[in-house]
Amino acid sequence: MEFTIEKETFVKALQKIQGIVERRNTMPILSNVLIEASDNNLTFTATDLEVGMKSSYKAKVLEEGRITLSAKKLYEIIRELPDEQVKLTTKGNDWVDITCGKAKFSIVGLSPDEFPFFPKINETGFVTLDSSTLARMIEQTSYAICHDETKYNLNGILFKISNKEDGKTLVMVATDGHRLSVSEHKVEGADFDIQEKGVIFPKKGIIELKKLCDEEESGIRLGFVENSIAVIKNDTTVVMRLVDGEFPDYTRVVPVGNNKEITIKKDIFLHSLKRMAILSSEKFKGIKFEIANNSIVISSSNPELGEAREELDAKYSGENMVTRFNARYLIDVLNIITEEEVVLLLRDEMSPAILKKAGTDELMAVIMPMRL
Repeated sequence: MEFTIEKETFVKALQKIQGIVERRNTMPILSNVLIEASDNNLTFTATDLEVGMKSSYKAKVLEEGRITLSAKKLYEIIRELPDEQVKLTTKGNDWVDITCGKAKFSIVGLSPDEFPFFPKINETGFVTLDSSTLARMIEQTSYAICHDETKYNLNGILFKISNKEDGKTLVMVATDGHRLSVSEHKVEGADFDIQEKGVIFPKKGIIELKKLCDEEESGIRLGFVENSIAVIKNDTTVVMRLVDGEFPDYTRVVPVGNNKEITIKKDIFLHSLKRMAILSSEKFKGIKFEIANNSIVISSSNPELGEAREELDAKYSGENMVTRFNARYLIDVLNIITEEEVVLLLRDEMSPAILKKAGTDELMAVIMPMRL
């Protein structure tokens, strides 16, 4: 195999797959990137058997072929080369020569025959979504993904299509047991063959999907390949194995009857919580809320450091109440909201609260209170 490629393109291709390759050397081949050259095109493939990515780039192919090389080392080498064309040539026993300007490297790879199979994708039944919409929905839910590996069915985002009166709606849900986030978006004419209970996208796949969405504004296609989901954007395909488990019925967690509605300026609320959280700790992380007519008094107390208190203006006309929340859970939600006002819906001191954008049900966060 022999080809030349622009250094910038080579770096971009290798940078893209760094999050995919397996870091633990359980199988050395999984730390490698498969490079295939044909028809003046280079294809880069990486996988950890859970998430796989394949991308294509233009190059001048002098001799077709394929090789696998350490993804991390190759990236480090190419990144430091001069800004000129890079030439890569394979030799016997899976050795490779890399030349750029006056710099030359000889490195050893592994046989491409050892590299895991990457499925061929048939796009029949795929649905097209706007990448900015998908990125926003991931952002609105991914903060609530559970990181406890023993709760494997919560280590991802539930993805489902819900049939509503006004059409089909894409619903994405994540929870870690202390908080839950639901993001919804109408999808026009989505003929998506998805089981009613939905499927769970794995955490690592979600991270790569978000990066793909953020690259540039364009359509993104999703569909099923056996027990995996395939995502296609331009010349890049990501295949992720779905989490094998059942997501809990999140609708049973969403509280009903939260009739105490407090409307507050998002930025004022966010910065006040950040100030109050300074004195909180692992042991004393609760922030106290004293809610009265058109005001909220937020306070935190830590016997080891001191105490803080702040009064905020808010639209509220119900009865007085006192409750307590983990400040971090509220801050995480407020950080992803761009609207000017938010609504906090409460029922009583010990019932879960709902935090959402004012004037829309696109995002709903459910947060468990702490004991007073």
